[in-house]
Amino acid sequence: MVINCEYCGASVTLAGTGWKQVSKHTMLLPKITTPEAALAVVQPYLDTGFMHRKAFEESKIAEQKLSFVPFWVVPVSATTNYVYTDVAVAAGGTAASVGAAVLLGSALGGRRGGFMPIPIVLGSPVNSSRSDTIVGMYEFPVVAVTGMSAYQPKNYEFGLSERTLFNKQLVPPGAPLLNGDLGEDAAQHAARSFVTQLQADEAHKRHRMVSQLSCQCEVSDAELLHVPIWYFMLDRKGEKSMILVDAHGGRVIQTVG
Repeated sequence: MVINCEYCGASVTLAGTGWKQVSKHTMLLPKITTPEAALAVVQPYLDTGFMHRKAFEESKIAEQKLSFVPFWVVPVSATTNYVYTDVAVAAGGTAASVGAAVLLGSALGGRRGGFMPIPIVLGSPVNSSRSDTIVGMYEFPVVAVTGMSAYQPKNYEFGLSERTLFNKQLVPPGAPLLNGDLGEDAAQHAARSFVTQLQADEAHKRHRMVSQLSCQCEVSDAELLHVPIWYFMLDRKGEKSMILVDAHGGRVIQTVG
């Protein structure tokens, strides 16, 4: 559980050792303060691609709101070791073996007055297995409200260099400041899982045939960050979709879902 004092803005969290003061509480200030400005970000996102042309024009706004959503920002250092098959080496080895078999078969066939393919053994096959390592440092955001898993970023970076210490006076009137119900320990565990998946995706992006993969993650103390997010529920011909806009960064948030 994460609780913010509505008067002074101080925060406490329930961690593995009980209640403790949040070591660092920060916020991002909204640069997009009106729904019209936020929708100007949504339109090109929806209309991207020929099949989605006029998607925004054909959508109706069912809901819209600006909220300050809490995220745990967890520092994570990760190292992933993996083994993959080098397709070019494997294909080259196969081609060389086939070529040698054809040449040898032709030579033997020439002596006998005709071609006769025969089974042959050409020695040890070419080893096409290769290994590689991915090393990364992350400040990974984990949404601190369990009922808002749809807000969880997948591979999205907030403008952390522009964050400032939390000040409740900087929250725009009418924008709710949400409390969290996910403790720091649980957030660290979730960050490990998300970063492991990120590096696994990167390994598969680099090489199609990955056979083994192992990731080691180290996490540090997290900070609590409140992010201004515009929420839109759009209805396009009866099909509803949720769009989240980072009101600080001015971009649509790519989420896990």
